[in-house]
Amino acid sequence: LAVDKVLPGIGKPFIALALFFFSFTTILAYYYIAETNVAYLRRTLKLPDFTFLLKIVLIAAAFYGTVKTANLAWGLGDVGVGLMAWLNIVGILLIFFMGKPAIKALKDYEQQRKTKPESYSFDPVKLGIKKATFWENRLEKEKAKK
Repeated sequence: LAVDKVLPGIGKPFIALALFFFSFTTILAYYYIAETNVAYLRRTLKLPDFTFLLKIVLIAAAFYGTVKTANLAWGLGDVGVGLMAWLNIVGILLIFFMGKPAIKALKDYEQQRKTKPESYSFDPVKLGIKKATFWENRLEKEKAKK
């Protein structure tokens, strides 16, 4: 190992620690993405909360992957990535077919881009987008500055 050449005896612990942090942050990232997708689907489709089930599945997969072979752990990872891709595809389809606000905002942006303004603005009320309080408040603050 290159680290062992520079700092003898440090190479293997360094690799083990790096692998631990890589795997830990990867699991955290995948969990965050999965929980975000589940929360969106739950809110949009009025489904029950599956986050507890998601936590159980992730913990079980992590434990199972540590006591079985590396090939099995990689297989579980592949299944997880595949499930994540399907959740993202469902989310994208929901946004496309049910997410009219996103399409309205895109068309508004394209319209503004044609006129080449000094700065772009987003007015959800003008577009008929409801429950966009953050953007409404932000627009009010921008108008107050001018």
